[in-house]
Amino acid sequence: MQDNKVSTVCFIDPDNKPYCINCFYTFEEEHHVLIFKSSMGTTHQKLTKPMASISGTILPNVIDTLKLKGVQFTGKIIENEEIDKLQLNTKYLKKYPMSIAVMGYVWAVRLDFLKFTDNTLGFGNKTTWTAK
Repeated sequence: MQDNKVSTVCFIDPDNKPYCINCFYTFEEEHHVLIFKSSMGTTHQKLTKPMASISGTILPNVIDTLKLKGVQFTGKIIENEEIDKLQLNTKYLKKYPMSIAVMGYVWAVRLDFLKFTDNTLGFGNKTTWTAK
């Protein structure tokens, strides 16, 4: 997950309609947290509330079907206090220092499920992980 840069993150609006964005992300392995930034005033910023359920995907920038490695995930947005405690703003800025110029919020998703597809091990080879 660290080699890739863009994730699709999907939200559910108050009318139970899906809404997806593509965003730059980083992954914090120790706590299984995906970190991304949202510009102020966007639709998804309004949907990004603590404990909101999130799903998404991560794919490489260039797709070669036989070498494809991708991730599907689900999780929940974590509270601002935990973002501060884990210093996730700093971790995001370390990977994307230019993002400091864009007003917005750093958000984090505590992952509870991952499905990793690795076609280099055979077409459609999948491994799943579930948080304890």
